[in-house]
Parts: sequence; C-alpha cells; structure tokens
Amino acid sequence: MKLIASKTSPFARKVRIVLAEKNIPCDFIVDIPWDPDTEVPKFNPLGKVPVLVRDGGDTLYDSRVIVEYLEQVKPWPMLIPAEAEAMIEVKKWEALADGVGDAAAAIFIERKRPEAQQSTDWIARQRSKIDNGLAAMNTSVEGPFCMGNSFTLADIAVGSCLGYLDFRFPEIAWRDRYPALRVLDEKLATRPSFAHTLPEA
Repeated sequence: MKLIASKTSPFARKVRIVLAEKNIPCDFIVDIPWDPDTEVPKFNPLGKVPVLVRDGGDTLYDSRVIVEYLEQVKPWPMLIPAEAEAMIEVKKWEALADGVGDAAAAIFIERKRPEAQQSTDWIARQRSKIDNGLAAMNTSVEGPFCMGNSFTLADIAVGSCLGYLDFRFPEIAWRDRYPALRVLDEKLATRPSFAHTLPEA
C-alpha cells in the first residue's frame, strides 16, 4: 500500500499514526496538493490528502474512511471499539478533533491570500470553532486517555489536531487554557507513533 500525503496535514498524521500503531507496512509518498505539479487529483478527484492506494491500485479517501479500512485490515490493536456506544463515542471525538483541524486549516489557507483580500470575519469564525472545540475536548477527557484507560482513535485524532495547532498556530497557546489536553498531549508524546510523525515543512 501507499499513503499519499503531506507531512503537515493533521489528517494524514492521523492515518500515519494508525499505520504505526498497527505496524502495517505502507510506503509514504509526499505530495503537496497546493504544488503546481501535484499528482493528488489523479488519486482523489477532490484533490485532497491523505489518499491510500491499495495494492490492487484502487484508492481510499478521506482520513476517516482510511482509518476504518485499516481497522479491518488489522483489527489488533483495536483502535475503534466494537461495542456500539463506545464506537460512536470514539467517532464523535474524531469528528470534533477533525473539525478543529478543518477550522485551523481554513485559517491557514485564508492567510495565504493577499492581506487586502482576507476576511477577518471568516478568520474569526474559524477561530471560534477552534476555541469551542478545544474547550469541549478539555472538559470531556476522562484520563489518562480521552475515554479513560483505553488508547483509541479518539486520542490519535486529538493528538494530531493539537500537533497541527502547535505547528501552524503556536500563538494559540492552548496548553495554558486547557490543562486536561496538556496532560493528554504529554502522555501521547511518549509514544513512538507520535514522536516519529511530528509535522514538518
């Protein structure tokens, strides 16, 4: 299999961490969708990463579909619980973390436009999503992981989101306001899967 992604995307990092935690061999192909010579649209008509190219040549996207597939490829260690309520809770965490990542990425893209064309209202709206999302996650952490004693996809999604904020928006300084997330992040940082997938330009 091949994973086509950038080294900065929180969604790509989520998939990379799942691959590492499950010890699934996969070639990592770096492709930046914004580059003029990108080949991402050949694999994903939406022109977004990550994209997983399976051995047969067919492709999977987006990150939520990919991690569901990887859970079926190698069910152990289990990252998405089989029990219905726990599974829904994990997916809720993933949706919240991905939503914060989406809002942060939207700000990053908006700020790439000429300053005169940037919308301060749009940026403020996305920033409120980030703040509200972080606050909701902070109050929901049950410790030592998002859902108590079990390490799950919820932790991977949240950790990827927090890492992206550190990389692109250090001025947010989320650790000062969200102590439960700070403790969680410190715990996740000790895992090789997180340490080896830090975002980089």
